[in-house]
Amino acid sequence: MSFKSLIQDMRGELGSISRKGFDVRFGYGRSRSQRVVQDTCVVPVDAFKQSCWANMPPELLRDVLMRIENSEDSWPSRKNVVSCAGVCRNWREIVKEIVKVPEVSSKLTFPISLKQPGPRGSLVQCYIMRNRSNQTYYLYLGLNQAASNDDGKFLLAAKRFRRPTCTDYIISLNCDDVSRGSNTYIGKLRSNFLGTKFTVYDAQPTNPGAQVTRTRSTRLLSLKQVSPRIPSGNYPVAHISYELNVLGSRGPRRMQCVMDAIPASAVQPGGTAPTQTELVHSNLDNFPSFSFFRSKSIRTESLPSSGPSSAAQKEGLLVLKNKAPRWHEQLQCWCLNFNGRVTVASVKNFQLVAAPENGPAGPEHENVILQFGKVGKDVFTMDYQYPISAFQAFTICLSSFDTKIACE
Repeated sequence: MSFKSLIQDMRGELGSISRKGFDVRFGYGRSRSQRVVQDTCVVPVDAFKQSCWANMPPELLRDVLMRIENSEDSWPSRKNVVSCAGVCRNWREIVKEIVKVPEVSSKLTFPISLKQPGPRGSLVQCYIMRNRSNQTYYLYLGLNQAASNDDGKFLLAAKRFRRPTCTDYIISLNCDDVSRGSNTYIGKLRSNFLGTKFTVYDAQPTNPGAQVTRTRSTRLLSLKQVSPRIPSGNYPVAHISYELNVLGSRGPRRMQCVMDAIPASAVQPGGTAPTQTELVHSNLDNFPSFSFFRSKSIRTESLPSSGPSSAAQKEGLLVLKNKAPRWHEQLQCWCLNFNGRVTVASVKNFQLVAAPENGPAGPEHENVILQFGKVGKDVFTMDYQYPISAFQAFTICLSSFDTKIACE
């Protein structure tokens, strides 16, 4: 049997074992707005034990899995990589070693990829669908250039909740269960009353020194966990502020994002950003792909206010600011070069670049890290790259949807 036939045979057998699980969990055969993206796949143990792949030599198994990972480089075919990771513990460990982080591979494979920095030197092209009726927003990975007609890969969902003094955007991996009590809850975005200042919270710590905020929304996950009743906290990872337009002058919004978990040196050549490696699931019966770092500390710590940080607090942190547009005399409007990714003029459109710490800006400060813009009535493109993650990019874009009378 040739090596190619061997791989095809294994794919066919894996597909027959877990096809039903993939149809349900990856949403194939369902409408785009109903898709649920999970990386857990249930494989009948008895069926796999009877398979000829159960006792494959480790060297051969690694070679086969590497070829599958290299050949299935885009969705939906990349589901085969997730299928291999869900077969058994041995296969899972090998796949975890083979699949590289988005910074290196430029691929989003497992949910943990949404919390890891994007690729260097290239933008991950995504788009956001807005549902006005239920105040829900869906993030998809674009599979072709036609974003408005793209049958993309579902990534994240967010639902807007209006409070008496603020607005919350709850973010989940499950588009059918967007709530703070969901097992797929991964974070939230909270605004002040005016919608001019926002704080991004992660449900898991981004680094060992992360501080947690205890609020009424802090959730205790279900009892079935690695250790009993590990609390899920609110770890601030970014602060977003929009400049007030007191004089009412015409022009685009001016915004600034302080990334609490990313050092300013990350945009420099050779710079690095924190990369989460573990994702804690509350259900041990499901396979957690690449889990998030879990802090042993569950103390209640005081947080910096969501307002502008002091110079000392900002020192050393990455600060993103919107790129200044230019006035187009013929069109009589403010313009930015989105390279064809934005087609509708809107005050929500923006491009973010790194603000220089001290001294003049270098070439790295002209590099667009995140761009967001309108292409249809309820369709928006979102492109991001290193050092921010898809989760961080999504929350920053969500802040642009709020009406900001004082800023326009």
